[in-house]
Amino acid sequence: MINRPDYVNAIKPYIDTPLVKILSGVRRCGKSTILEMVEEELQKRGVPKENIIVRKYTEIAYDGLTAKEMYADLMQSINGKEKCYLFLDELQEIKGWEKVVNTLLEGENVDIYVTGSNSKLMSSEISTYLSGRYVSIPVYTLSFKEYMTFKNKPEADRRATFEEYLQFGGFPIIGISNFDTKSAYQIVGDIYAAVITRDISKRHKIRNKELFDRVVKYIIENVGKTFSASSIVNFLKNEKRSLSVEAIYNYIKWLCEAFIIYPCQRYDMQGKSVLKTQEKYYLSDISIKYSKAGFDSKMISAMLENIVYLELKRRGYEVYIGKNYTREIDFIGTRFNEKIYIQVCRTLPEDSERETENLKAIRDHYHKYVVCMDSLAAGNDDGIEIVHIADFLLKDEW
Repeated sequence: MINRPDYVNAIKPYIDTPLVKILSGVRRCGKSTILEMVEEELQKRGVPKENIIVRKYTEIAYDGLTAKEMYADLMQSINGKEKCYLFLDELQEIKGWEKVVNTLLEGENVDIYVTGSNSKLMSSEISTYLSGRYVSIPVYTLSFKEYMTFKNKPEADRRATFEEYLQFGGFPIIGISNFDTKSAYQIVGDIYAAVITRDISKRHKIRNKELFDRVVKYIIENVGKTFSASSIVNFLKNEKRSLSVEAIYNYIKWLCEAFIIYPCQRYDMQGKSVLKTQEKYYLSDISIKYSKAGFDSKMISAMLENIVYLELKRRGYEVYIGKNYTREIDFIGTRFNEKIYIQVCRTLPEDSERETENLKAIRDHYHKYVVCMDSLAAGNDDGIEIVHIADFLLKDEW
């Protein structure tokens, strides 16, 4: 088992507290493995193995399990023991699970850990049942730093390893193996297909699967670009197909709930308000795009943006696209009292200062970066740090 200490360290403060620990993220991003690491941590602290109760609800034995049956099964395992630790994996498979968890939390001596591949695990409905007695820990595919660890690469090889990461993405199953790109994209394609089929098509009873697939393809092709539901309607019209704006909004919402894509809203820096239009979407892992369209060097700029977006999310930033009058800032990251501004590009244009000029127009003291793949990227331009993306991703602090 490969260690992911950042997640274990994020969970440690909540061990033995009356809060449900909810780990959520796209399928196969490593949630179950993180639970196993927490199990190890508990055993190191002296918790008897028989007091750690594990249920993996994707297993066929639990197919069709009701909430009442789930409760009865867990109570049978708890009875007669001192404090028990419940590890409930892929819990969204059980309808009404939140009532079971709430009942156990209120009536039994238990510490509960939950994973799921649907963001409804953190919906207002759950908040009502658990009334603030839960902590949410989002789980992402491997960061570049984790990928370096998984591949056992020295920091001196970081730039060459980044080019590999850029082609393979961060699903842990790819990180611990030595697949060629074709095999890797096939595996990611299978993960993606399982999410689309199980978590979206079946759950939401999508009738016209072909049309849904076409909309998803459009969204994946336009990662990192602004588009609207209306632009998808017009695109489909050109293909002699029709779909309502409402249906497209539903498709986008379901893709977000299943963690295939994440939304990134625009922020008006003058009005200090989040804009409701022209948001962008980024993939939960860049390899999802390659699994649908193969790897093409023309995609690199958009994929670099995607990687930086995910890294900001991993580090706990709220992430926005900045609108500063007519200028666009690729990312504004906010976290507590911190703020960071980032422009992302493949290479710095020789005869243009466009990337740095956009940042120079911002009149505050927060850190500003231009992140790129230029081999000679380094230096400071009037307070703006220019840095190679591999170096940027490995920084402990920005």
